[in-house]
Amino acid sequence: MRTSNPIESTFATVRLRTDKTKGCLSRDTALAMVFKLAKSAERHWRKLDGANRLGQLIEGVKFRNGEPVQEAEEKAAV
Repeated sequence: MRTSNPIESTFATVRLRTDKTKGCLSRDTALAMVFKLAKSAERHWRKLDGANRLGQLIEGVKFRNGEPVQEAEEKAAV
């Protein structure tokens, strides 16, 4: 699966804004602000490419160029 680090991208907007307000927040207000920023950013997210193949990926199926590779094909390619 090819991604561009979706976790880091997700929290970039939150990190930028919480760094600016470093000394002004209590823990509760910081958590509320992070929650609201994440909910706001959520509107711009898109589904991961190949989300329907995540189950196969978790099971350990190997992929080449977006297609599942059988063991015999994998050994022949090496």
